[in-house]
Amino acid sequence: MTALLSLRGVKTNIGRYHILHGVEFDVPEGGLTMLLGRNGAGKTTTLRTIMGLWRAHAGEIRFDGKDITALATPDIARLGIAYVPESMAIFGDLTVQENLILAARSGPFDQKRLDWIFARFEALKRFWTLPAGHLSGGQKQMLAVARAIIEPRRLLLIDEPTKGLAPAIIANMIEAFRELKDGEATLLVVEQNFFFARELGDNVAVMDDGKVAHCGGMAAFAADTALQQHLLGLGMGEHQ
Repeated sequence: MTALLSLRGVKTNIGRYHILHGVEFDVPEGGLTMLLGRNGAGKTTTLRTIMGLWRAHAGEIRFDGKDITALATPDIARLGIAYVPESMAIFGDLTVQENLILAARSGPFDQKRLDWIFARFEALKRFWTLPAGHLSGGQKQMLAVARAIIEPRRLLLIDEPTKGLAPAIIANMIEAFRELKDGEATLLVVEQNFFFARELGDNVAVMDDGKVAHCGGMAAFAADTALQQHLLGLGMGEHQ
């Protein structure tokens, strides 16, 4: 499969701390790649480095064959890459509508696309004119994802989308991500919810201590309990 995103020997320091120690993996075009690992393994740092929010001091990041290692974050975004941070980073004083207007850089909303988002995340339609800061945690997560997909993107980088969400909202998120990965977008998702990972992941990269310790298909990894125990400290069947 053709790699849409490739990391080779990526090293990232934050201050005096060495976080990434030569990260290497590919994200095939189409489908969804899960980035798994224990807390502190370097998953969030990897997403932020891809997006240019933290600068790699060694190695190479290529998107669609283009070296983006030294590009500024706005230039990376213009290539069709969107990032949903774990913090969600919504504008709390702006309404749901205004948050999405800011994200729709090409102009007015595509109504068909907006209706699709409303069908998956009904609360956004219900609270359309409400300041986003008044939303619940789950509703804010819906808004953060909706901002990333309000326009078509080639690659979505999403950090722990189900963290703290109720099961019903997770089910809606699974439905939305499944349609995205089977349609227009490639996704790279950091996730701790193993049910979510098993349901959606086509491929997996597992990080350990700032490096990638395993890459492969999700189905094979989900079936290998011993490997899960070794790399994650528990099996995927033990965490729903």
